[in-house]
Amino acid sequence: MSDQTIVVLDFGGQYNHLIARRIRELGVRSVLLPHDTTLAKIRKEYDVAGIILSGSYSSVRKPDFLSMDEKILFSGIPVLGICYGMQLIAKLMGGQVIPAAKSEYGKQSVSIKNSESLLFRGVGQKTEVFMSHKDVVDALPKDFVIDASASDSMVAAIEHVTLPIYGVQFHPEVTHTIEGMRMLDNFISLVCRASKTWKMDAFAEEKANEIQNTVKDEKVLLGLSGGVDSAVTAMLVHKAIGSNLTCVFVDHGLLRKNESDEVMHSLSGKFGLNIIRVDASDRFLEKLHGVTDPETKRKIIGNEFIKVFEETANKLGDLAFLAQGTLYTDKVESGTGASATIKSHHNVGGLPDHMNLRLLEPLDTLFKDEVRKLGLTLGLPESLVNRQPFPGPGLAIRIIGEITKDRLNLVKESDAILREEIFANGLDKETWQYFTLLPGVHTVGVMGDERTYGELIVIRAVSSVDGMTADWAKLPYDVLDKISIRIVNEVSGITRVAYDITSKPPGTIEWE
Repeated sequence: MSDQTIVVLDFGGQYNHLIARRIRELGVRSVLLPHDTTLAKIRKEYDVAGIILSGSYSSVRKPDFLSMDEKILFSGIPVLGICYGMQLIAKLMGGQVIPAAKSEYGKQSVSIKNSESLLFRGVGQKTEVFMSHKDVVDALPKDFVIDASASDSMVAAIEHVTLPIYGVQFHPEVTHTIEGMRMLDNFISLVCRASKTWKMDAFAEEKANEIQNTVKDEKVLLGLSGGVDSAVTAMLVHKAIGSNLTCVFVDHGLLRKNESDEVMHSLSGKFGLNIIRVDASDRFLEKLHGVTDPETKRKIIGNEFIKVFEETANKLGDLAFLAQGTLYTDKVESGTGASATIKSHHNVGGLPDHMNLRLLEPLDTLFKDEVRKLGLTLGLPESLVNRQPFPGPGLAIRIIGEITKDRLNLVKESDAILREEIFANGLDKETWQYFTLLPGVHTVGVMGDERTYGELIVIRAVSSVDGMTADWAKLPYDVLDKISIRIVNEVSGITRVAYDITSKPPGTIEWE
């Protein structure tokens, strides 16, 4: 119990690990625990400075609603309830929660009513927040006051007059809540008075020790894609167990143009990693032949990955673990058991039920930006650490419909042009992710005074911090114009280019 800790109780919402991530970003250690973790267990295992109750898919109006150890509310430990967490506080302490007149999803303005509240110290009298709920607090429990309300008089924030208990109906952890980080900082600094001593190198040491204790003297196989996640995982596992790690780079034929060679050039031999390259491109394309359903694609790719790993493991012999660069965003979108499935990730939902190797996923509590920081802490070069995200299933999920070599080529060539122009115009650092995709739409065109009938290519570019939420990138028109002209002129078979201007939510970054 070296560092003071903010405990986040997990009630199954989509943004729960994001809360823990925000607390770490503010310099305080945080852990995510099951919602029914007892006060006694929390006090025994952590130097707890505060407790946050997360959002949830559930409703406190249901007979089997997810609850908590009520002793926490009277323990004197500062408590912050977020969305469902606020409704739970209200219910358990004698208030009333009712269905909202209409479900709230998105940005909304709220007014701060209690200028003395520590939670809203320095926050504007009116501020924009992100709502996502179906229930509202209708009657406050005894000894609670309203800190903030929405334009429709909905209760947006509450606090107890004597106990350090606060609740907000919105999500301060989401970037769309403009002053959310100030509110969270106020909670940990002014309410909890927590020491800001946590740093990423502490996480690296904790995880390396955890890996050592788990693996002991056994050997680990790691699937290396060349992306940030798998590279950082490799470095972290290598830090923990050294030569007992073997990395396997599976070339499934679904990478971007020239990427296979770039991966080997950038990582092989440079950091003391033992890397084996396996060319399985024909095998993956054969398995995906005629497949159009996106979930089936992901599961086929996940299964083939594991089969290749296990075949390699059988040749190498004496391997016990499979290490993967699974992030928290992968797990929450694939469904955590409490949260709903958005889409299966090949390294989560696509794994076979019976697998000979045990899984090792040391990054599964982190978000993309935290992984980048960890990579720098472990000594990886900035050029590798700041590579834009690339999905494990590769271009298979950027081709809607059947995957063929010709259609793969259309995406590879158009994507290469997009990346060249983004880099040439200095937009690569400010644009979080950018790629092209093939939606399977054919359109009429005119080239050389003749009618053409080719495929549509869609450009997707977004700005984000962690991938949980994203805004479409406002790329300059002249850059988009040049990209469009080049793609149509240089990639045979493309007759039209479109730009996706959907944010996340309601969309996802990838189309499948």
